[in-house]
Amino acid sequence: MTYLIGGDLPVDRLGYGAMQLTGPGVWGEPADPDEAVRVLRRAVELGVTLIDTADSYGPFVADRFIREALHPYPSDLVIATKVGFTRGGPNRWTVVGRPEYLRQQAELNLRHLGIERIDLLQLHRIDPAVPLADQLGELVALRQEGKVRHIGLSEVSVAQLAQAREITPIATVQNSYNLVHRGHEDVLEYAEANGIGFIPYFPLATGNLARPGSPLDQAAKAHGATPSQLALAWLLRRSAVMLPIPGTSKVAHLEENLAARQISLTDEEFAAVSA
Repeated sequence: MTYLIGGDLPVDRLGYGAMQLTGPGVWGEPADPDEAVRVLRRAVELGVTLIDTADSYGPFVADRFIREALHPYPSDLVIATKVGFTRGGPNRWTVVGRPEYLRQQAELNLRHLGIERIDLLQLHRIDPAVPLADQLGELVALRQEGKVRHIGLSEVSVAQLAQAREITPIATVQNSYNLVHRGHEDVLEYAEANGIGFIPYFPLATGNLARPGSPLDQAAKAHGATPSQLALAWLLRRSAVMLPIPGTSKVAHLEENLAARQISLTDEEFAAVSA
């Protein structure tokens, strides 16, 4: 169950998102630093080869734990990161797309992660105050310098994605998408049609779909699984370009999430849950 990011970078399609390795509001230290290290090591033990982080997680707290837990990194591990936010405190996010800021944060990512090249550098958000060509142009310059391998985007429309592809190849797009909220269906379809990896963040939402007796609940019971596991299995079945990155700060929850790889939905189950 692999996908080639950018056509040449293989990853297991069920990855891990590092945002929860921080404190409340994605700010500061986690409540249990030792468990954060255990989660990362266990993820790799269980076959995760894609870890998604960002300089803004902490800020740089998630990066530090990734390095502490996993450096020197396994040869097949892909660390994706993001630049484009500055942080003013818990739950405070400000988009900054000035080229010099994007470069600064990319360089800091390299330093904090202890790597010489970022496999996948994603523009965390497009800054409306800065021309897109200037924002992506800086990431392209970093790639030309050998500091970045592939470029991705986050939380964009089809029009923005198409505009970006006129400037540089785009390997992945990371938008909010899950069983309950499918507002970016058009972006997913565009990604499928153009060989772009789709990284759905907040992949575990189930809401009322998990109520007793619902199709999701029934399918979960049929597989001896949880509704969240079925939600991940549904995402993996939904598209071959889908790369879910469920995050957690607990080993037990991590193991539960990754067990979703073993669930194979029938056509009938997939249709019933989708509807």
